[in-house]
Amino acid sequence: MHPFTFPSCQIGDFQITALSDGTMAATLDVLSGIETTEAEKIQRSAGIANYGHIHINCYLICGRGRTILVDTGAGGHNNVGGLLRSRLEKLGISPDDIDTVLLTHCHPDHIGGLLDEEGNQIYKNAELHLHPLEAAHWQDNEKLDRANERGKRNFMLVRRILNTYAGKVRLIDQGEIMPGILPVWLPGHTPGHTGFRIHSDEKCLLIWGDIVHFPHIQSAQPAISIMFDVNPSQAIETRKKALRLAANEKLIIAGMHLDHTGFASIQLFENEYRIVPAE
Repeated sequence: MHPFTFPSCQIGDFQITALSDGTMAATLDVLSGIETTEAEKIQRSAGIANYGHIHINCYLICGRGRTILVDTGAGGHNNVGGLLRSRLEKLGISPDDIDTVLLTHCHPDHIGGLLDEEGNQIYKNAELHLHPLEAAHWQDNEKLDRANERGKRNFMLVRRILNTYAGKVRLIDQGEIMPGILPVWLPGHTPGHTGFRIHSDEKCLLIWGDIVHFPHIQSAQPAISIMFDVNPSQAIETRKKALRLAANEKLIIAGMHLDHTGFASIQLFENEYRIVPAE
């Protein structure tokens, strides 16, 4: 038995474990559609003392002879995150054990952990899976030219990663990644933003990526967007649909910016969605 335990959930043959890569600083000013004072009030009501810290979660999926990572965190670049590899080591898993990396999208806090300090592959035996619209977005030179300085750095990071992992990149279609794991297109935050639905006869879990960044705020008021959304109006509609789906189907939710517990459920209280701990 391992001396270290992390939040986990069993879905059929798969064990899904939440592994924190750390946090990143972001003020509530990055939100649109809500006054900062109101956002602070929601955070306080949810028992969150540090309003501006966003958790960065990754997920390990083990089962049926596979060892899969969903996102790789920020990797410590720009002093953000960087805890994922030590968490894996505590579970006795080395980077070479990972055979598949599923990417929800290509923002730096999700792909930064793919390269080491010298720019080399960390997960040398893994195939990378991402949505074709995501790959196309970051390889679009017109979008690169229109991006601000920070955006340009993001574009170049994605391109560097895709080049470094050339030959190992697999574009997701509508079919299952493998039996029991189905990609779900969740556009808006980025064009190819993708969730992953893991299902069995008894229950179902949805890893929904960046549907929310401030979970309690954006579940209660899904029309609130964040400055990192490529298409805010589309992201809002996707968030509303995802919240409704999760509540109606009683899904277990896993999200990259939920708290360190990694798992939750969505419930409707008086016409308002709330994120509550997973049972």
